Amino acid sequence: MQDLVGPTLGTLALAAAGGYLLGSIPFGVILTRAAGAGDVRNIGSGNIGATNVLRTGRKDLAIATLLLDAGKGAAALLLARYLFPGVPAIAAVAGGAAFLGHLFPVWLGFKGGKGVATFFGLLIAAAWPLGLLAGATWLIVAALFRISSLAALVSSAAAPLYALLPLAALGLPAPAPIFALAIFTGVLIWVRHHQNIARLLKGTEPRIGAGKA
Repeated sequence: MQDLVGPTLGTLALAAAGGYLLGSIPFGVILTRAAGAGDVRNIGSGNIGATNVLRTGRKDLAIATLLLDAGKGAAALLLARYLFPGVPAIAAVAGGAAFLGHLFPVWLGFKGGKGVATFFGLLIAAAWPLGLLAGATWLIVAALFRISSLAALVSSAAAPLYALLPLAALGLPAPAPIFALAIFTGVLIWVRHHQNIARLLKGTEPRIGAGKA
């Protein structure tokens, strides 16, 4: 009988490596440098994501960074799903690895972003109703409280619940790998937002549209 464990582990490792390298592409750094806007790591919070890119004063670069950071997570998951149809675990591993790549990119000494855009890109690619529900949650919280980090924390905490309840109600029960992906990425978002959480507890977290303290 052919050994199925070795090829399966090898495939998972390949998906993880490919997803990580794709997720490690630091679009925020690449775009700001290419546009002559400087190194985004030396601006504002030093983060490589779209929110900090916006602090360069270039909305076009911020939008491009947002779309590309979301797109690289989605691309990693969808490519793995295309190459290995019917095996959702491989797609989830590739997507999770892309998320890790964004947070800890090898090209930047493992100092990356907070992963919110990549998180939403992954959810939309994994199960679009899940991504839309999480995105709607972000918009509602952001509109009510005007705090981006709070919106990210609430939507990432809600995503695993959405993967179980609303998707099932829509007749689209999320397979276990998607549920695990939502938990994995959500936990990491909370970990990466530990400074924001501390400021939220102190009441000093900047609101959307306000300057960074």
